[in-house]
Amino acid sequence: MESDEIEIAPLAGPLAARVALPGSKSITNRAMLLAAMAPGRSVIDAALLSDDTRYVAEALRTLGFGVEIERTIGRIRIDGQGGAIASAGAELFVGGAGTAMRFLLPFLTLGRGRYRIDGNPRMRQRPVAPLVRAMQQLGATVYSERDNGCPPVVVDATGEPFAGGETSIDARDSSQFVSAMLMPAALWPRGLVLKVQGDAAWPFIAMTLALMDSWGARSFSQGGTITVPGGQSYRAQRFIVEPDASAASYFAAAAALCGGSVTLERLSRDSGQGDIAFLGLLEQMGAQVSWSADGAMVTGTSALTGIDAAMNSMPDMVATLAAIAPFASSPTRIRGVGFIRHHESDRIHSLATELRRIGAAVEEFDDGLAITPAKLTAASIETYDDHRIAMSFAIAGLKLAGLRIKNPGCVAKTFPDFFVRLNALRIG
Repeated sequence: MESDEIEIAPLAGPLAARVALPGSKSITNRAMLLAAMAPGRSVIDAALLSDDTRYVAEALRTLGFGVEIERTIGRIRIDGQGGAIASAGAELFVGGAGTAMRFLLPFLTLGRGRYRIDGNPRMRQRPVAPLVRAMQQLGATVYSERDNGCPPVVVDATGEPFAGGETSIDARDSSQFVSAMLMPAALWPRGLVLKVQGDAAWPFIAMTLALMDSWGARSFSQGGTITVPGGQSYRAQRFIVEPDASAASYFAAAAALCGGSVTLERLSRDSGQGDIAFLGLLEQMGAQVSWSADGAMVTGTSALTGIDAAMNSMPDMVATLAAIAPFASSPTRIRGVGFIRHHESDRIHSLATELRRIGAAVEEFDDGLAITPAKLTAASIETYDDHRIAMSFAIAGLKLAGLRIKNPGCVAKTFPDFFVRLNALRIG
């Protein structure tokens, strides 16, 4: 964006719009890693092309993989190496892409060299210790360079080839730790038996296992233990990424907040993305959701009721719910998401601060927020270089005249043309 601050123009009336959504970030990043581990060329269509996925693509190129991106049609071509990494050591930089940092660490055990991954200042504050410990328990030489459980992280794969085995992992801070271990495990000689500890976001783990299966690797789950047999292989393929349920949340929330209807094209109620459940929360608040082969239609009356929601299985939706909660007729309580204090910002504190800035009554807890409706006034919203803060409060601006978003360009992390698509709501 050219400006350091933009003002969101409120809607003049109820919505009547269709939205073509970008591809899922979660699925695009997983598909890129799976393609790299398959032999031969894979083509990924309808992919999300954003800062986060660009960092994964750049890391793969640095590691010696052929990666071609056709931006105009959202296509990524990856020449996989069947479980090998050509580069005998590399310096990798992933900016603020937490998914890239986590997914790459176990993936690098397939290499034969010393690899170092670093990120931006905020990334250097985001913990990866549970993932590092799980890898160490399997015999991997991996460590936090500053011995603080955060990046930069070094994976030294110059010794004996990594074999896999049995370990446990604390998934309370992120289900991505689990997904990161699972994907390369099919190629490890001994595979992986992984005991998942803590209250993990299981829908995202299930999505990873389903994608692995679609690329040719089987797995088994019983209770909190996941088994991935070793010595398997992935198959190169042409793969179509489904629409991003996280991106859909903003337009669904707009309909619930402002009234009228928004059709979210190609979104499926059978999606494996955990964030699809956010539409159910909007139904609890008073919106209506109908499904068809065309996608999902969300209809709102602009009258919302507050809810009490445990959101540990859809943490990226916390900001969206929090931003519309002050417009409800009763309080909203968000629970079970203490770990989002370690996301792009301390999201619990960031949300509490900005909600108070517009006049909402907010109580901040270790694990979430309580938001009580109050008389709201427009303000300039600090976004903390956090894309979800920016996009969520932009939705509030459709109802609250004069609200402004600072550093709107931060949405490039996952949704580069968000404000273009938001403006398109006005013309249906």
